[in-house]
Amino acid sequence: MRKPIIAGNWKLNKTPSQTVRLIEEFKPLVREARCEVVVCPTSACLFAAREALKDTNISLGAQNVFYEDSGAYTGEVACDSLLELGVKYVIIGHSERRQYFAETDETVNKKVLKTLEKRLKPIVCVGESLAQKQFGVTEEVVRMQTRLALSGVGVGDVEDITIAYEPIWAIGAGMTASSTEANDTIRQIRRVVAEIYTPEASQKLRIIYGGSMNARNAKELLSTSDIDGGLIGGASLKGDLFAQIVNAV
Repeated sequence: MRKPIIAGNWKLNKTPSQTVRLIEEFKPLVREARCEVVVCPTSACLFAAREALKDTNISLGAQNVFYEDSGAYTGEVACDSLLELGVKYVIIGHSERRQYFAETDETVNKKVLKTLEKRLKPIVCVGESLAQKQFGVTEEVVRMQTRLALSGVGVGDVEDITIAYEPIWAIGAGMTASSTEANDTIRQIRRVVAEIYTPEASQKLRIIYGGSMNARNAKELLSTSDIDGGLIGGASLKGDLFAQIVNAV
């Protein structure tokens, strides 16, 4: 049975001291969570977050990683550094990384392979733009992105991956896919994983929804058959709202 996961993507928000205050605010509220809870602050806040998360049920995640171990790559962060900081999860291929920092399906795949090699757990983002949605090619887009992201991944590593379906048109826009729409798209992702590997492997893979999931709509989205959790943006920056989503599982 897939254990649900709720991950907070803090994006470019919070200083180290603010990170500690936010964690202290919500950690007692999610102590009895029936899902896995992850917070993903900026790289500059990872050490502070690690210290604040000691002896809790909350895992630490990073928002990005590079696909080489070392070298002349100014500004990048290697897996080994994240591991020493206590990081367990890494968000890969978020639409903002693709849009603003030229991330491609190829670099997403390289990062997936590297994180699995280092025994980090990737949260791989896929999703369609508004234009692609309007042209009716959502299924084709997410199936292609999923296939390319998983290229070269062995069947034994599939259950260490979480795929986050994040429709680009919904991120930060206050718009959310309906629970039926989101679940249907996630079911398509699960089907393509079954085609690549086996139906059994696809049933072990966690697929979560992102795109303006909040305390008001979380319960409905999480009650569907194939949505295994959420990648939460703005609502993860307020302790009480994030806890409400966690406790909606």
